[in-house]
Amino acid sequence: MSVYNKYETVIGLECHVQLLTKTKMYSSDLAEYGAMPNTNVSVVTLGHPGTLPVVNKSAIEYAVKLGIATNSTIRYENQFARKNYFYADLPKGYQITQDKTPICNGGYISTKLKDGSELRVNLTRIHMEEDAGKSMHDIDPFNTLIDLNRAGTPLLEIVTEPDIRSGEEAYAYLTEVRKLVRYLDICDGNMEEGSLRCDANISVRLKGTSTFGKKVEVKNMNSFRNVQRAIDFEIKRQIDLIEAGEPIAVETRSFNAEEGYTFSLRSKESANDYRYFPEPDLQPVFITQEYIADVKSKMPILPNQLFERYTKEFKLSEYDANQIIDQKEIAFYYNKLITHTSNYKSAANWLLVNIKSYLNERALTIQELNFEPKKIAEIIALIDSGKVSNSAASQKLFPEMVNQPNRIAEVLAIELDLIQNSNSDELQSIIDNVLLKNAAKVQEYKNGKVGLLGMFVGEVMKESKGKADPKLANQLVKQSLEK
Repeated sequence: MSVYNKYETVIGLECHVQLLTKTKMYSSDLAEYGAMPNTNVSVVTLGHPGTLPVVNKSAIEYAVKLGIATNSTIRYENQFARKNYFYADLPKGYQITQDKTPICNGGYISTKLKDGSELRVNLTRIHMEEDAGKSMHDIDPFNTLIDLNRAGTPLLEIVTEPDIRSGEEAYAYLTEVRKLVRYLDICDGNMEEGSLRCDANISVRLKGTSTFGKKVEVKNMNSFRNVQRAIDFEIKRQIDLIEAGEPIAVETRSFNAEEGYTFSLRSKESANDYRYFPEPDLQPVFITQEYIADVKSKMPILPNQLFERYTKEFKLSEYDANQIIDQKEIAFYYNKLITHTSNYKSAANWLLVNIKSYLNERALTIQELNFEPKKIAEIIALIDSGKVSNSAASQKLFPEMVNQPNRIAEVLAIELDLIQNSNSDELQSIIDNVLLKNAAKVQEYKNGKVGLLGMFVGEVMKESKGKADPKLANQLVKQSLEK
């Protein structure tokens, strides 16, 4: 048995979710990504003496949305605190956050792992705070540059219980968080742009013990994959130290994505005391049950609700359901599509195969597709009625309809000469001709070589130029061969 199997990993994650509000958490400065450095600032963001913060109402609403979606308990009286530390990209010298009164307590987020098992991660808290600015070390060779556009941007910090046991589980949890905040329209979830950030607290202990090992925090990971890689590296590093009889330092580490290893940033013992105290310039915010009910009534349908509907009501496979739900825009397109057709499986196939292939080939998003869901339903109806074959619809009708999105599918199918021949008399004439041309093969079939049936049907389809109804052709060919 590998020495690593003796140990159990204990992981807690802290996710910072940057909210999609128009303005910052405590000021009217714009909160937008990509503006010229230090343009979305004012005396409030810069912390000038005499300026006063005002709480962003939308940020409160977004926090309540997330609390409802994660089954958390939402606090009635919300107070704010100052978290004091001094760094170049924190102009006020403190961060306005929530200390002992987080807006959400408890709750959980559930997701599926690759093996199909369910992972439930319990939450400790969700609290509101503001972001710091951004330090850039790679532009000037001699100086660190500061951009304060991000300073004051609204954040929700989601803190989990130590329920995660591997890098794979952390990856699955983060994927679910991103999906959830995108469905709620509170964050774009772009880790590469810093709008979703994650710190991991990692320790190991012998299996069967309940005492936690020494915790190491890993920061500065810019993708879900790198979070998983950093955790996997850190697990091995800590176990190797324990097995070698060396102590594990309680510290903050960073992750080198190119080389795949973590390295020490600073010792926890020497970290500054944040000296939390109540924010004197902000009154408490009171959240009533009526307000929570109003927010809940306006919330969109969530991924877990869609999964239940797709698998139980529409009888889709779990795989298909998850593929559709994975992107909110894809799921909403599907929801519109099934208002025009009750063939839910065919609708899923067209979305996941034909439409996705078309989008991938052209590097487009579903929002850029100039093709209404109703038109896909028209194609499905033609296939279901036997008027157009699935292959003809996929290879000829769909590409032409994308180019002419306002055309009626059946009219276009007629113009393209795709309407199948379901006239049994005409088909029988074609079949008789095919069998006559292949008399030797007919005899082989009658002698027991029944696998030739497909060849005969193929010849009939060829003679009809693909317009024969395949099911009817198969039936009539078999009947003719067995006379």
